[in-house]
Amino acid sequence: MAYFKNISTVGKLIYPSLLWNIPTNSKIIYLTFDDGPHPDITPWVLNELRKHKAKATFFCVGENLTKYPEVYKAVINEGHSCGNHTYNHLNGWKSKTSEYLENVSKTGNVMLGELGQIGNKKLFRPPYGKIKPAQIKALQDRDYQIVMWDVLSADFDFEISSEQCYRNVVNIAQRGSIVVFHDSLKASEKLKEVLPRVIDYFTEKGFSFKAL
Repeated sequence: MAYFKNISTVGKLIYPSLLWNIPTNSKIIYLTFDDGPHPDITPWVLNELRKHKAKATFFCVGENLTKYPEVYKAVINEGHSCGNHTYNHLNGWKSKTSEYLENVSKTGNVMLGELGQIGNKKLFRPPYGKIKPAQIKALQDRDYQIVMWDVLSADFDFEISSEQCYRNVVNIAQRGSIVVFHDSLKASEKLKEVLPRVIDYFTEKGFSFKAL
């Protein structure tokens, strides 16, 4: 499966206004979960985070929010943050900017409709990490903080082992890293094996996990 393992290396140079990591001297890692909420996987993730008093950020697909609003509310009620991941998991490179923005707005309206305005942050992550310059500008003009990553677990990739998924995180993540996992059925097998190990590994090294 083709994906950009090192998207942040080039991305930081081309799009410095996007959030790739959080510069800090503190031992903090920012876990993020894309593509939920899911009625089974997301509650499992919440339970794992609760065990370790860890906080995270969930980038939600609008149609899943519509299907599972109670799961979304559980994420918020447990003190995690949420961001917009478009309504239909759109590839920005293949979408007209007007259609893309409408899709993002639709998800934003669902989030507002379920729980009202959540804090003063508007977080957005483009599905696949693929977004056009015009889409970036338009979203930033609408006060969205576009969040990328510097560590991709690749838990969605059927061609790699769980051990490689684990190594993708522990060999690269450092202070202030933004790490991508997925609370989706597709990624669930690797996620369930890898996430507890990753949390244990960094906890033993004195790291804490915070939401964006």
